[in-house]
Formats: sequence, structure tokens, C-alpha cells
Amino acid sequence: MLTLHKPDEVFSLRHLPTWLMLTFAAGCVNAIAVVACERYVTHVTGTVTRLGMEVVRVRVLLDFAIVLAFFIAGAMASSALINGRAHRGKRPLHAAPLVMVAIATAGVALAGHDGLLGSFGGTVDEPGDFVLLSILSFASGLQNAAVATSTGLLVRTTHLTGPATDLGIHLVELAYLQGDARRTARRHALLRGGKILAFAVGAAAGVTLAQTLHYLAFLVPAAVVLVGTVLSFVHVGKDDDPARRASSHAGESRAARPIAMDTL
Repeated sequence: MLTLHKPDEVFSLRHLPTWLMLTFAAGCVNAIAVVACERYVTHVTGTVTRLGMEVVRVRVLLDFAIVLAFFIAGAMASSALINGRAHRGKRPLHAAPLVMVAIATAGVALAGHDGLLGSFGGTVDEPGDFVLLSILSFASGLQNAAVATSTGLLVRTTHLTGPATDLGIHLVELAYLQGDARRTARRHALLRGGKILAFAVGAAAGVTLAQTLHYLAFLVPAAVVLVGTVLSFVHVGKDDDPARRASSHAGESRAARPIAMDTL
């Protein structure tokens, strides 16, 4: 897996706000989706549960299977743009999946506002509801895979089961570890705790926005994703570019050349 951010960069003050913003956006999208049609979209636990519950109702079963398939398709598309391109010797497009997330989320906002996705609120009754769920699920798969791939699986931003589990593990480690190991556990615990808080704040914001803006509320998490993308994915310095790291790795054993003054 080709990562964009090394572990020290993941926990840096430069990139930490990005993980919190993306988690905030996921919580916001999830809450707006619940208000829109009483369904969660940023994680697959609820979707798979409904698959089991609706096993006797084939049509509903197929509807939820489609939503699950779109999440997986989003993750696959993200991996193709990052790892797939790297395997073919091309520059991985780390920012592209997140830009697609913002576009898809904003597109849902505008399409819903124009009446293309049916009424806002209630249960899943209309075809537009499953179109909404499928697009948002695809976007969630895109986001989760993009961040996980770019951080070497250290960060995931659309669900909390893993982060909550990790938080519990690292909190116990804080009681037993010392020195650098304890500092590392503290960084992990703070990141996971921060993400849980950010998701909850995003959900609170989503409910408030949905009550007044309806579909247009999705524009807010779309904008937040764009800001986070610009902060940590769009502009990458030469030393942060994994493609340059790989190409220069073979030359690290050579004698260092004098640094030109105009590059300082």
C-alpha cells in the first residue's frame, strides 16, 4: 500500500485538523441522511443488519444490497485511483477520491433541492430515497478508503467502531507503558477520542442544518471535505510525495550533493 502520510505526519498539528474535519463531515452526512429518510449511510453495520432483517422481503433486501454494493464500489474506486495507479507506475491521485466525495455530496444537495430525489423526511418509500442512499454510501466508501490508504490504515473517518475499540486499547496502554511508547499511545488515544467527539459534533450540526435547509444541508459537509482535502491532500511538498520517495530511495546511499543556495 502506497501511503501519503507517514505516522509522524498523521499525528502532526498540520494534518490532525483534517482527520477531525473529515470525521465531522461524515457525522454531519450521517445525521442529515437519518433526517431525510431514517437511514445511516457512512458505515455498513446498519445496512448489513437490515439485509438480515429483510431476508423475507426480497425487494427491500435487494435495495439494501445495492446500498452496500455502492459503499464497496466507492472503496474500490478510491483504491483504483491511489493504489491501482501506483501499481501501474503512475502517480497516485490521493486527492481525487475526496474531491469526488465533495462533488457527490454537493450534487445530492442540489438534486434534492430541485425535487429530483423526492420529499425530504420520512422513511425509505420512494426510488429517490435509495438513489440518495446509494450516492452517499458510494461517497462514504470513497472517503474511508482514501484516508485509510493515504495514512497506512492509521485513520478512518466514516465510522466509529474501530476508533472506539482503539481508544479503549490505548487508554489501558497509558496505564502501563512508559517513555516513547506511552507518548505514542497518548497520541493514538487523543486522535481516536477527537474523532469520536468530531463525529458527534458533526451529527449535531447535521440535525440542526437539516431542520432548516433540508437537502441543502449537505452543502456544509461537502465544503468541509473540500477544505480538509486542500489542507492535507492537494498540495504535497517534494519530501512528502510518496512517488518521489520511491524514486529517490535507490539514491539515498549515494554521497550527498551540495545544496544550491537558491533552493534554501
